[in-house]
Amino acid sequence: MSGPNTPLSPEIAPPVPGAIWSALPVPAFLTALRNGRETILDCNPAAELFMSTSAPQIKGDPAFDRLSIDAPMDEAFARARTNRAPIFINDADVCTGDRAPMVCNLQIAPMNDLAETMLLMIAPRDIAGRLGRTRALKAAAKSAIGMAEMLAHEIKNPLAGIAGAAQLLSMGLRPNERELTDLIVAETRRIVKLLDQVEQFGDQRPPDRRATNIHDVLERARRSAVVGFGAHMAIHDAYDPSLPDAFADPDQLLQVFLNLLKNASEVQPKGGTIHVRTYFERGLQVQGHDGRRVALPLHVEIIDDGPGLPAAIADNVFEPFVSGRENGTGLGLALVSKIIAAHEGWIEVRSRPGETVFRVSLPLAETRRHSPATTSKEIR
Repeated sequence: MSGPNTPLSPEIAPPVPGAIWSALPVPAFLTALRNGRETILDCNPAAELFMSTSAPQIKGDPAFDRLSIDAPMDEAFARARTNRAPIFINDADVCTGDRAPMVCNLQIAPMNDLAETMLLMIAPRDIAGRLGRTRALKAAAKSAIGMAEMLAHEIKNPLAGIAGAAQLLSMGLRPNERELTDLIVAETRRIVKLLDQVEQFGDQRPPDRRATNIHDVLERARRSAVVGFGAHMAIHDAYDPSLPDAFADPDQLLQVFLNLLKNASEVQPKGGTIHVRTYFERGLQVQGHDGRRVALPLHVEIIDDGPGLPAAIADNVFEPFVSGRENGTGLGLALVSKIIAAHEGWIEVRSRPGETVFRVSLPLAETRRHSPATTSKEIR
């Protein structure tokens, strides 16, 4: 019989059915003692997303080198092993890498009769509070988006008539009398622009994904930026010339990069610098729409030297109608997040005063070349 400090192989299979392990909605880790330190044996897909890395990258690492938890974890694990009973810890601050601490609820439990393998589950408070109503929220959101798209389409028709009537009225007025009609036309166009964004956000069609050169799309976005909304910015690129094709819809990807460049430009109305960087790096994986793991080795970073995200919205920038700018719609980044999710990709943001980094991660085209399904059916 092996003791609690006996080295265990990191390739030990999880002592839970694979389907259940993959379907757990909260980050879960299997650990064992090695040389007196709690060591990661495996983690589920939710934990990979939580850690922004893959299971092979962290297997064999000391758990609390990877996770900084504001709680007496060594003592908690020891008690769970000794008593062969689960331990619950509520409202602990959990930090991973550069990410800001998150308030989480923790569960620690022995996984076998020898109490060697332990299960650590981490439920961020926002996840813990949402799990019971996720399906209802998704259905309500889908219904609300559909209604907003329909209303946007219907409202745009009378707005076009209002703008046309105002322009006709202005033709019979003296220049100093056209202020009100010009205001009507300008405000009508602003509302139409907002409704266009609502329609884009409500578009439920799957992306037309195919082999796509990321640099071609980035160059199209950069050219649009330098002659338009980003004319006051210095835009520099650092492309990896060996980057392979992504499996993506080039038109939707263009919308993503345009929105990110526009966001970086608008936070610095007096000018600044944007760096666009591409690189290849293995390790990040996500769970695809059909449950399989999707590798995301292609990365695009858009970096600005602006003031950073306001603290009040930093955790919710990808939610609809969340904006840090006066008169901002809050739909640009929400649309970016929606498109990347439909591509089975990943987007994250790191921000501090003087540097904000949006990183988009995408799958390779070659990994999907022989797949019979080339488009996503549902955004999860």
